[in-house]
Amino acid sequence: MAQAKMGDTVKVHYTGKLGTGVIFDTSEGCDPLEFEIGSGSFIPGFEEAVVGMSPGESKKVQIPPEKGYGNYKEDRAITMDKKDFPSDLVPVEGMSLEICTSEGTYVPAQITDVTETTVTLDANHPLVEQTLYFDIMLLEITKSMEKSAQ
Repeated sequence: MAQAKMGDTVKVHYTGKLGTGVIFDTSEGCDPLEFEIGSGSFIPGFEEAVVGMSPGESKKVQIPPEKGYGNYKEDRAITMDKKDFPSDLVPVEGMSLEICTSEGTYVPAQITDVTETTVTLDANHPLVEQTLYFDIMLLEITKSMEKSAQ
């Protein structure tokens, strides 16, 4: 039976949980997730977990932070003057927004603190530093590198 390998395009159903058992993401009830293994479009630990699976196979995996969303980076949190916010935006702790980097790309950030004069934005992923637990079921290998090479 075929086994998924780097470069293959696959379809999976998955449920992602935190150590507390709280579900943070799932494809159940939706279309399956389709991606190319090794493309870097998902966290490395998830892509690596699919390698070696056969269609119809299920597995449970634990993904440490370094194979998930990484470790917290201090330089991704900034404190800025409240007066630098647009006048029509009232910053509230917990609010999510996109900020423009010095390279001109937009990244999601969350407001983590608001004072009389400052606002702190954190562009670290919300699941940074978390060990993640996934139930994965490989549905099919839709495009295999071997087939593509023939």
